[in-house]
Amino acid sequence: MAEAIDSPANDEESAATSLTRRSRARSSVARPAKAVRPASRRPAAKKSGRIAKPIRSLAILTMVGGLVATIAIPAFGAASPQDEALTVQQVAADNAQSLVVASDASASELTRESYSATTQEEIDEKKAKEAAAAAAAARARQLATAAASSSSASTFSGDITLVSPGSGEVRWPLLSFIQGRGLWDSGYHQGQDMLAPAGTPIYAAAAGVVRVSQESFGGYGVCVTIDHVIGGQQVSTLYGHMTYGTRLVQSGQTVAAGQMIGQVGSTGSSTANHLHFEVHINGSVVDPLAWLNANAG
Repeated sequence: MAEAIDSPANDEESAATSLTRRSRARSSVARPAKAVRPASRRPAAKKSGRIAKPIRSLAILTMVGGLVATIAIPAFGAASPQDEALTVQQVAADNAQSLVVASDASASELTRESYSATTQEEIDEKKAKEAAAAAAAARARQLATAAASSSSASTFSGDITLVSPGSGEVRWPLLSFIQGRGLWDSGYHQGQDMLAPAGTPIYAAAAGVVRVSQESFGGYGVCVTIDHVIGGQQVSTLYGHMTYGTRLVQSGQTVAAGQMIGQVGSTGSSTANHLHFEVHINGSVVDPLAWLNANAG
């Protein structure tokens, strides 16, 4: 079935105006041709897009560079050396776990002597050691002074003859002396004291064998005893109070009459430089001075 369509084209007015409408229609159709301008502008849009992309990239790179600088600059500032060195106290104020050590510091091994005593027992022990060291030093000085005095006192400027003069079987033990205490003088005294300067030579009164030769022989101090056989009798002579270190004979040694055996001193129970001389015949004490006067020559 055909559907009737009421079209305005069938009206008179529409016929009359059809030409006008056609002209308008034509003009309206022509207008879109003028509006094609957007199509002509598309290349301009592409150009603006091409320009915008580098700008965005540059902006992104700028932001990334800013972030890198933000991170790197503080790190570089922390790593850069300071112009002035900080003291231990300054560093400790900022960080109690830090320690500043000089570049020229050297490591050393700690020993017991490298630190001080802290307990009372250690302090007392240290003081005792120091006092003992001071006492030992003072004692050493005293001994050195005494040794110097003894050395100067033992100097003998006289004639040192190694053999007592004479040709007899008995000789004088000293070439010259001053007579001191004799036999039994002032109590128990078994010999004759012969006073002489320190260092004066002492000679064997007769040939014989040395029985005693010691640096310390009771109250005699430095002493030598010699056994002899004279005229068929057993004779023993003793020489006491010699100077330390001057003995020239040893026990068991054979000596000749008049041989030098030591030097005068003041060792043992003595208060002055002298020779304490004793003579024993067959175990009995005799007067040394009388025996020498009767036999020495």
